Amino acid sequence: MKPYRSILFVPGHRPAWADKAVASGADCVVLDLEDSVPADEKVAARAVVSESITRIRATNPDVGLLVRVNPLATRLTGADLEAVVVPGLDGVFAPKIEKATDVLQYDALLDHFESRNGVTGLEYIVPVETVQAIQNCREVALASPRVGAMIGPSAEHADIARAVGYEWTPEGLETLYLRSRVLLACREAGIHAITGLWEDLENLEGLAQFALRGRQLGFRGMIAIHPKHVEIVNETFTPSADDIAFYEGMVAAYEAAAAEGKGALRYRGLHIDKAHYDKAVEWLDRAARFTGARSDQAHEATGDRA
Repeated sequence: MKPYRSILFVPGHRPAWADKAVASGADCVVLDLEDSVPADEKVAARAVVSESITRIRATNPDVGLLVRVNPLATRLTGADLEAVVVPGLDGVFAPKIEKATDVLQYDALLDHFESRNGVTGLEYIVPVETVQAIQNCREVALASPRVGAMIGPSAEHADIARAVGYEWTPEGLETLYLRSRVLLACREAGIHAITGLWEDLENLEGLAQFALRGRQLGFRGMIAIHPKHVEIVNETFTPSADDIAFYEGMVAAYEAAAAEGKGALRYRGLHIDKAHYDKAVEWLDRAARFTGARSDQAHEATGDRA
């Protein structure tokens, strides 16, 4: 999966909101058919979402387009996918997955509708929303090649908060263990690790600090629920020019030393060796995916899709 920095949700039955989401600069827009769509509008919303995908893709070839379908237990998932698996769709935001067999059920549906509708390569973003999902996050991450990303839960009022019973704080210590388990599962599976959302719409400083803590923990993108959050999230998860220069310099310094038969050296006051070099190469490779041009010093990725 592309390393989306910002994943912005919009109600699927509000096509004008989808246009605003794209205009916000979000890397990925999720058109929702689940919680934000009233029950009596869900059927009509499918056609609206399908039309939105076609319309947006015609003028925005690079933005990620996913649909959050209704969970398998609702028995609406198949009809949702039948309507929205159309050319231009990049993937499915698959709610309420708790175990590997849930992923395989989604796979069976997608295999069918991809073949029927002339679509290929769809992937999942999997939110971790229940205690069982936390316990099984590793097997879910490894269940299918379609699993492209998972979300470390952090919400104040969403399903996971009710399921676990934690009391939310801006610092997020109450969800650190939950997010860390998901992060490690993502790293083992080589998929994109996404941190959860910030619900306080007006507290942009709090959002910036929360996004930074997520990045420092190891996440590489974030869910957003308002267009004005996108710029801050994108900035936080975009490698800075100073960091790129630091790691490019490290790679160049190590390679020069290695050519002289040296395995360790001093770089900007730091002791570095091959472990530092390997991290720098991987970091630059990931940075190139955001900046659009691979550094001359960066090497090919080593299998990590995150």
